[in-house]
Amino acid sequence: MSRPSTVTRPAPTGTFALWGDLADPVTLSVARLRRDWEQHRAEVVFDCATSGPQRHTFAGPLLREVVAATLPRFAPLRRKERSRFLLAVSGGDGHHTVLSWAEIDADFGNAPVLLATRMDDHDLDEAGTQLVVPSDRCGARYVSAVTGIWLGRHTREGVHPAGV
Repeated sequence: MSRPSTVTRPAPTGTFALWGDLADPVTLSVARLRRDWEQHRAEVVFDCATSGPQRHTFAGPLLREVVAATLPRFAPLRRKERSRFLLAVSGGDGHHTVLSWAEIDADFGNAPVLLATRMDDHDLDEAGTQLVVPSDRCGARYVSAVTGIWLGRHTREGVHPAGV
């Protein structure tokens, strides 16, 4: 099983690595996200702790569709197996967040989480893709300049027995 690790060399500007429990790990660019996947729009308002309410329009592919193209190593028809997977997202500014596969899976939460290629009608090729969680009231899980996305299975390691 692979684990998130520290990236030792920076990815080229506007690209990010997608790795982990995948048959086809890949490095993707904003331009490729725009070219190879359907673009969805999301008009969002979220509260920023430092600068108050933020209003933006984002466009980009759904995170679940991009990850699915890399062939996650779970049985697609086994819901309980899929629900064990986590996504760890890292940004160029050191910001990190975690989502569950079930959160974005159409059979579970069906959250329309985007990997934005455009923000307020401006391309993000130079700045890098942005993780957008339209259902969040605060912007803490929005990650700018995504540098990596790791997909992996939650294991029972470190789980305490009931009653402890």
